[in-house]
Amino acid sequence: MEDTLLRLNNFFTIIKNKKLKVFLYSYFPQVKHMSNDYILVTKEVTKRFGGLVAVNKVSIAVRRNTVTMLMGPNGAGKTTLVNVCTGVYRADEGRVFFDGNDITELPPYEIYKLGFVRTFQIPQPFQSLTVLENVLVAMKSIGENPLIAVVKGRWIKDEEESVNKAFNILSKIGLSKFWDLPAYKLGAAQLKMLEVARALAAGAKLIALDEPIGGVDPAYAGRILSYIKGLKDEFNVSFLLIEHRIDIALPFADYVYVMDRGSVIAEGTPDEVVKNPRIIEIYIGE
Repeated sequence: MEDTLLRLNNFFTIIKNKKLKVFLYSYFPQVKHMSNDYILVTKEVTKRFGGLVAVNKVSIAVRRNTVTMLMGPNGAGKTTLVNVCTGVYRADEGRVFFDGNDITELPPYEIYKLGFVRTFQIPQPFQSLTVLENVLVAMKSIGENPLIAVVKGRWIKDEEESVNKAFNILSKIGLSKFWDLPAYKLGAAQLKMLEVARALAAGAKLIALDEPIGGVDPAYAGRILSYIKGLKDEFNVSFLLIEHRIDIALPFADYVYVMDRGSVIAEGTPDEVVKNPRIIEIYIGE
């Protein structure tokens, strides 16, 4: 039933005629409800590189205010799928819907403006800027307008509010005491959290985290995921967590999709996934 509703929702989303859309939603109110429930939906997304099918007809649905995990071994197609969803790659087939909008053919900067932000396996901060400055860079300021910049009184209050917001974000992710350090002095785990802080500062509705605990001391990895779990309610944000270290990450997920060789081979709650014989075969062997 849910798959049928997703199909109808995907169809309704691409309809341009507003009156027709309202008419259809009036006859299918459960579809309207589903549209509000999911922040990201992909429909049979396929991406090829020559003869290699990196992503093969992948359909996922990320509920709002959840941590949805995309897991699988290296080379499963997880990062490629995220790259397609965020506009880095163009899908060869299928559609991507974000917050009720068809974003399949949008460039990355337009998707970013809508509130879909991603982080990278290797953090890419402004190394010479302080932690605070890195967060502030992600925020919009009316002082960036050259006509307003010359009148300090027009933008100073806005700047003060941005600084307060930045400090609040840093306090929620454990980086407030490092606010005046240049980014290059941070450790691997702290750089990962700085990426999250910048995404929150940009007003993200959905943050795709590409291996947020990759290369991080296992003792600190659980703390990173605890912060992420708490942020979804604090900032009304959803997370798509791409990870293959399931022993650490799985307990923090609300729902899980498992990919292997470009396809989704299983989905469900964490408990359902760990009991799936196919998943056990992939990670442990027969």
